[in-house]
Amino acid sequence: MKIAFLGLGNMGIPMVTNLMNAGHELVLYNRTAEKADAFVEQGAKYFGTPKEAVSECEVAITMLANDEAVEQVLFGDDGLLAGLPEGAVHISSSTISVDLVQKLASEHANRNQLFVSSTVIGRPDAAKAATLRILLAGPEDARKIVIPVLESLGVEIHEIGDECEKSNVVKLCNNFLLVSMIDSIAEAQALVGKYGISPVAFMDIINSFFQSPVYKNYGNIMNERRFDPAGFKLKLGLKDVRLALAAAENVGAQLPLGETIRDHFELGLANGNGELDWAALLLNYIDTDG
Repeated sequence: MKIAFLGLGNMGIPMVTNLMNAGHELVLYNRTAEKADAFVEQGAKYFGTPKEAVSECEVAITMLANDEAVEQVLFGDDGLLAGLPEGAVHISSSTISVDLVQKLASEHANRNQLFVSSTVIGRPDAAKAATLRILLAGPEDARKIVIPVLESLGVEIHEIGDECEKSNVVKLCNNFLLVSMIDSIAEAQALVGKYGISPVAFMDIINSFFQSPVYKNYGNIMNERRFDPAGFKLKLGLKDVRLALAAAENVGAQLPLGETIRDHFELGLANGNGELDWAALLLNYIDTDG
């Protein structure tokens, strides 16, 4: 299948690798063109605008950082919307606002283009191993087209419904649980450390009880201070908390814990840790030499 992929960040690069390994024909766009060079050497094509990149594709995939980046790539005379052929499918894998997903669904429908939201659960190592959990939502006819493509990227595809925004709601709630867990581990590690208890020994006990690979992974990242390079940046964690709060406000739901965690992430950003892994939230609670 001829696939246009837009966004060669920490997640996009391994996803493109897996799509190429699966035999798909790739056309690429990225704001920093040099990131596509290695793929071009392997036979992929690169174009300088989103419109050109998607003009002959059957499927276009966007994996971009936030609402602003998606809007820059989608809209305008050189945007994806202007170039995507009728009947082609845009797969949005970006974690973006519910409002923007609904807007994109409407814009695509007006142009007789298909659209699905297919957010993913997993860090770059899972993207590299093609073990992402994929949250797919959109019209059934579009879902049927994209499932063979998505099978190259993950181990589980969860079909959530016909309304595209449902994928993003589930992803935001998943990340809300993750940030709640990260904040809790960070505070608990700081507390046991004040009593002279080894955080490593503490996490051994916690892991024997919870038996959660997620607790184990983030506990190890904190114990080893493995915050750079980031698997997922703290500033993006803050973005996702804010998006979850906005989604809750849209439907009158209460998310009081989210408001507290947002404040904690804002403190981490103010402390200059926005580019570090979101597990660096620990640095809010320990001495700088801790």
